[in-house]
Amino acid sequence: MTTECSRETLLFPGLGGREGVARFDGGDISSDGGLLLLHETERRTSIVDRFARCFRDLRSPVLVRHQVRDLVLQRVFGLALGYEDLNDHDDLRHDPLFAASVGKDPGEGGVAPAGKSTLNRLELSRPEDAAGHRYKKVFLDPDATDQLLVDVFVESYPTAPEEIVLDLDPTDFPLHGHQEGRFFHGYYDAYCYLPLYVFCGGHLLLARLRTADRDAAAGAKDEMAALVARIRRAWPETRIVLRADSGFCREELMAWCEAEGLYYVFGLARNAVLERTIETEMAEARALFEATGEASRVFTEFGYRTKDSWSCYRRVVAKAEVLSGGPNPRFVVTNFFPGEWEARALYEDLYCARGDMENRIKEQQLGLFADRVSAATLRANQVRLYFSSVAYVLLHALRRLGAGDHEEIARAQCTTMRLKLLKVGAQIRVTTRRVWVSLSSSWPYAALFLAVYANLQRAPLHTG
Repeated sequence: MTTECSRETLLFPGLGGREGVARFDGGDISSDGGLLLLHETERRTSIVDRFARCFRDLRSPVLVRHQVRDLVLQRVFGLALGYEDLNDHDDLRHDPLFAASVGKDPGEGGVAPAGKSTLNRLELSRPEDAAGHRYKKVFLDPDATDQLLVDVFVESYPTAPEEIVLDLDPTDFPLHGHQEGRFFHGYYDAYCYLPLYVFCGGHLLLARLRTADRDAAAGAKDEMAALVARIRRAWPETRIVLRADSGFCREELMAWCEAEGLYYVFGLARNAVLERTIETEMAEARALFEATGEASRVFTEFGYRTKDSWSCYRRVVAKAEVLSGGPNPRFVVTNFFPGEWEARALYEDLYCARGDMENRIKEQQLGLFADRVSAATLRANQVRLYFSSVAYVLLHALRRLGAGDHEEIARAQCTTMRLKLLKVGAQIRVTTRRVWVSLSSSWPYAALFLAVYANLQRAPLHTG
């Protein structure tokens, strides 16, 4: 029998010298009062609305209870708030503020948001059999979603930039079942997927799920060709730079960049030939280290070509470094001329800046559950990755539009934004014309919330 907790009185002696008395009689209270900011961000940008348009709905209109837009809003808002599983929505659907935020009427007699079974069909429907399937009739168009990520990126700039730097990097999504494409990867020592990410600063431009039975750069040229074409349609004069570690230092990708007028800075795996080439610089760095006891660096550059795999000589910048733990030589290859970037600046200022991309990937994996790829098929798991990606794009829009002069938000990761802006207690009261949201009076981030709201109000509404 279910316990009638609302009738219980719970006693907690010793609260500030008084006796604490607790009851489940507070009315409708949500722990996600910051949904108001998410809703306002979506109202300004239409990111989730446009994502919903990437789905194809073959259901009979007369039988539809939950529109695709409402389902997609529900899933994306849930991820942004920290609810990683579809099971969570069986409880979330009874939160009146959540219901109102995803387009449902929270009043008496209103339709509650969808449960886990309905939401699950967004992931499992397939275009090849959606028309004839009884339940799974809503499927995602991946090309339209890829275009959306670029559109949101382009809209964030008032004018076309002179130059953008695209960071490429793979990561691992561990697999704990027998998902399609499951493969053991020796480097990660696990069965996993090997997705490819592309970021430009904080903007997510590509999140492609791939199996792990391949080189990290496999397929990267084709993916980048499609991505660059989308960007160039909007910004034909913008100079584009590709930046990545040595896993992407491949002839196919470098030759394509050279042919297409793109620039690149890729890490280059060291070998005996490269190390012999910088023996003089390593000796100099070692002498500096022995004289000062501090890490020492000496930079140089030279032309280099592999015996078989490269089609031409290319510029290589070398860092001859000695640390307390021993020598640490590093190499990068680029098609920038020395007059544009001298060796030290190219390595320290341009190439090393790619490390920030690791933080963006961690936001996706740790904060927005991108690696929850437990569906049976690769396609369904790609759809899950898209949902996580759009949740990231929405939160980045909140960060970008709402931060203003508040550096703590401008540089905050998604989990920090969730703590300081979204997770606030609120009492909900629904009347005929309004949803009254009474936010906690003692919340320590109230001033920050008000400032972010004011900044969002100044952002233009998306049209189109």
